Amino acid sequence: MPDSSARASWAGRNYSLLTAAAVVTSLGANGSLIAAAFAVLDSGGDGGDVGLVAAARTLPLVVFLLVGGAVADRLPRHRVMVAANALNCASQAAFALLVLTGEPRLWQMMLLTALGGTGQAFFSPAAEGMLLSSVEGEHAGRAFALFRMATQGAALGGAALGGALVAALGPGWVLALDAACFAVAGALRAFLDVSHIPARESGGGMLADLREGWREFIGRPWLWGIVVQFSVVNAVVAASNAVYGPLVARDSLGGAGPWGLALGAFGAGTAAGALLMTRYRPRRLLLAGTLAVFPLALPSAALAVPVSPGVLHGVMFLAGATVEIFGVSWMTALHQEIPEDKLSRVSAYDWLGSVALIPLATALAGPAQSAFGRTPALWGAAALVVTATALVLLIPDIRELRRHDSRNTAASHATADTEHSPKGQPAESQ
Repeated sequence: MPDSSARASWAGRNYSLLTAAAVVTSLGANGSLIAAAFAVLDSGGDGGDVGLVAAARTLPLVVFLLVGGAVADRLPRHRVMVAANALNCASQAAFALLVLTGEPRLWQMMLLTALGGTGQAFFSPAAEGMLLSSVEGEHAGRAFALFRMATQGAALGGAALGGALVAALGPGWVLALDAACFAVAGALRAFLDVSHIPARESGGGMLADLREGWREFIGRPWLWGIVVQFSVVNAVVAASNAVYGPLVARDSLGGAGPWGLALGAFGAGTAAGALLMTRYRPRRLLLAGTLAVFPLALPSAALAVPVSPGVLHGVMFLAGATVEIFGVSWMTALHQEIPEDKLSRVSAYDWLGSVALIPLATALAGPAQSAFGRTPALWGAAALVVTATALVLLIPDIRELRRHDSRNTAASHATADTEHSPKGQPAESQ
C-alpha cells in the first residue's frame, strides 16, 4: 500500500468527491437502463420501440458533444457538471411520473430520454477532464483503477437492484430513484475545487477551440484509431444490451430479474478487473488494453445461442473483467499524453466517435431482427467486435505506446503539443 503522502497525491478532495458522486449516479443509472426498456415493453412497445427510445438518448449526445467539450474547457467544469446533473434529474423525474401516473406514449419517452442525452453531452467531457486533472504522478493509474472499481461496484448493485425493483415494483419507481441519485450527485459536485486549474485564455471563439481540439485528436493515430474501433464496438454492444438482451430475457431467461443479474455480473466483472489493475501495470498500455477487448464479443454470442442464465452471467463477468483492463489503460494514456487545457475537447471527440453509431445501431436493431432474425443479428454483432478490434492492432502506435515513469510524466505534458508520436517513450501501462 502507498504511504499517506503518496495516497494524498491521487485521493484528494476533488478525487474523493468525483468518486462519491460517480458511485451515486452509477447506482441509479444502471437500474434505469433496465427500467426504461421495460417501461417501453410494459406500455405495449416492441423491440423496435425499445431501440427508438435508446436511440433518442444517444442522438443528442452525438449532436451536442463537441459543443459540450468546448464549453467545459472554457467554463469551470464543475458548474457544467452540476447544470447537466440538474437537467438529468428533471428529465428522469418527469419520465418516472409519466410511467407511474398513466400510459406513457412512445414520443413522450423519446423526448425525455433525449433531454437526458443532452445533459450527458455536456456532462461527459467536463467530467472526464475534471477527473483526469484531479490526479497526478506515478499513482495516476492506480487512482483511475480505484475510481473505476468503485463505480463499477456501484453498477453491480444498481443493475441487480434495478432488475429486482422493476420486477417487484415496476419501472417507474426505478426511474424515480435515478432522478434522486442525480440530485445527490449534483450537490456533491458543487463542492469541487477548480482553483488549481489555470484560467483559460479568452479569445479565438468556439470554432477555434473545436479546431484546436481536432488537431490534438487527429494528430495521434492511437487516439483516433481506438475511437473508430469503439464507434463500432459500442454500437453493437449497445444494441445487444438495450434491445436484444431484454427481449431474450423476456422470451428465454425469465424476465427482468435474470437480465438485471446479467448486467450486474458485468458490473462485478468490471469491479474485479479494476481491482486487478491496481496491481497490474503492463508496459504497453494500449496493446494490453486492446487485446482485452476481444471478450466483449462473448455476451452477444451467448445471447445468440441462447445459453442458460448461469452461463450468461459467467460470460458477462468475464467480459466486464477483461474490458476494464482497456478502460484503465485508456484513462492512463489520456492523462499521460493530453495537455490539461485540452482534456475536455479531446474527450468530446473521443465521446463523439465512441457514441456516433449507437443511435443508428439501436434504431436498426429491431428492423435487423425482423429482416435476418435475432440469432443472426447477435452473431453479426459478435463478429463486428472481433473484426474492429483486430484491425486497430495494425496501428503501430497502439502496439508501442508505453507508460511514462514518474520522472518524465511532467515533461511529457510540457511537450505534448509538439510530440504526437508515442514511440520511444518509457514504458508501462495501466
